[in-house]
Amino acid sequence: MTTVELPQARWAAEEWLLGFARALRAAGLPVTADRERTFLLALTEVGLGERRQVYWTGRATLTSSPADVERYDQVFTSWFNAEQPKQTRRVEREAPPAAQAGLEDAGSASGEDPGEELVRARASGQEILRHRDLATLSIEERQALARLFGRLQPRTPRRRARRHVRSRLGAVDGPATLREQLRRMGEPGRIHHRTRGSRPRRVVLLLDVSGSMSSYADSLLRLAHAFVQAAGPRGSVEVFTMGTRLTHVTRALRERDPDRALVAAGEAVPDWSGGTRLGESIGAFLDRWGRRGMARGAVVVVFSDGWEREGPELLGEQMRRLAALAHRVVWSNPHRGKTGYQPVQQGIAAALPHIDDFVAGHSFATFEELIEVVARA
Repeated sequence: MTTVELPQARWAAEEWLLGFARALRAAGLPVTADRERTFLLALTEVGLGERRQVYWTGRATLTSSPADVERYDQVFTSWFNAEQPKQTRRVEREAPPAAQAGLEDAGSASGEDPGEELVRARASGQEILRHRDLATLSIEERQALARLFGRLQPRTPRRRARRHVRSRLGAVDGPATLREQLRRMGEPGRIHHRTRGSRPRRVVLLLDVSGSMSSYADSLLRLAHAFVQAAGPRGSVEVFTMGTRLTHVTRALRERDPDRALVAAGEAVPDWSGGTRLGESIGAFLDRWGRRGMARGAVVVVFSDGWEREGPELLGEQMRRLAALAHRVVWSNPHRGKTGYQPVQQGIAAALPHIDDFVAGHSFATFEELIEVVARA
């Protein structure tokens, strides 16, 4: 019987298993966030004691067709046969107080090792929290989720620059090659090459903070804070809130501490939980900032459920203008990932023809997927 040894403290159990799922996605398998969650939940039921159990659990939850099996086997063998530290142990991490008390009682009653149960509860609990609808979280769960936001590492998309940089391949760099020959007094020397460099592409986040989005506003600002911090003090990320008016909150979100940044942003926004004027807000952004250069060639992400107080014609026209200026327009809707949702609201229906990516935005896991969409834009 082959057992599975969990890596030591530098990897938690859930991170190690999620790393395997993401390695499959990198290899080309269609492993979604929902399949990752199903994989971890299934392992909490069958256990991690035997390699065969882990193999068949992953194969049942992370593959979608017989064509995936060969690549799955290759990644599984590579991942679980990789060299591990000489000392391995079962990772024991502290569960939330309520869960810990329940497990201690269950462990004493059943005679099972409570440490092993804590690992399974931690992996299951954290993964469930990642997929929970943000609007349904309690205060304690929001505090736990706030720590997860600190782990996010958004990547700014890149665009080709006008200037060239030295490269091993590419076009011949005539001036540099000639200077090399002159230094060598006419003797043949190395041929220099150059290629077009790259620079960060601007990212603009438009956050709907109206009444219908109030339960998501705190998490949206934390996500925006992660984007701003990842871009640095001179970064290319701009953040605006939309309600009955448009408010520029980038400066407030440059505060390193996320809680202080959210307080500063809250003081700057005068229309929390008010009405929704998406068309007017997007139009104000285009008239004051967008046409002057902020939206030109940028990746613009709109976070909204699409409810519009005014008529949808205005929103459709402003989205058309935005799409003409931006490199890519992404719309994140908290209802997009929910079962049975159809984009039939007038606001969404008017905006859809001008959207490049229409993605979900109701959970931490969907935020992680959105970060990848932005990075690849």
